[in-house]
Amino acid sequence: MRINKYLSESGITSRRGADKYIDAGRVKINGKLAELGSRVEEGDNVTVDNQTITLEKGYVYLKLNKPRGITSTTERHIKGNIVDFVNHSERIFHIGRLDKDSEGLILLTNDGDIVNEILRVENKHEKEYVVSVDRKITDDFIKQMSEGVEILDTKTLPAKVTRINDRTFNIVLMQGLNRQIRRMCEALGYEVRQLRRIRVMNIVVDDLKLGEWKDLTAAEKEELFRQLDYSPKR
Repeated sequence: MRINKYLSESGITSRRGADKYIDAGRVKINGKLAELGSRVEEGDNVTVDNQTITLEKGYVYLKLNKPRGITSTTERHIKGNIVDFVNHSERIFHIGRLDKDSEGLILLTNDGDIVNEILRVENKHEKEYVVSVDRKITDDFIKQMSEGVEILDTKTLPAKVTRINDRTFNIVLMQGLNRQIRRMCEALGYEVRQLRRIRVMNIVVDDLKLGEWKDLTAAEKEELFRQLDYSPKR
């Protein structure tokens, strides 16, 4: 199989992440630097940063209620990285990102193929957040957040926005621009004080305490795969 698929199925990173590893000269096959498109045959020795990488037996899908201060990265040298925080027995990586200063639901897996299915922009999968800001929310603020805000040289897609109280609102996004909610609020003169993700598609943070994680239930996985029209390869 192709080297990027091999690495994604090993659980070390996604296919896109594997391509970056290869470009950076971190991947070798039988002692030789791998190239984009290189293939791995049975019995080959694959290493990343001189550490041997093998295929895992099965896929892991779990959800974490991420606390503030934990960084969504697989780079182990970064203090507070999400991989060391979860400390799972398998090699896993996060699906999408959640800002270091944000908390709430984030999914992790060692199934590289499902990552792109969930994150692909055109699929418009819902992500739901509860956000607190520094001053009173106006009707105009709700309207603009719902209809779209100019950030990062683009206008955000329409979103479902509901006021919870004077300074807290619920927002459902179908895209994931960098620090999107914070940038949207800043563009309208507000500062985010707390941001918590409570749902990704059908997966909800539920009763998980901050810092806790658990495997997705069979029902959660079945519904997730149904919405994605996806079947794990193994």
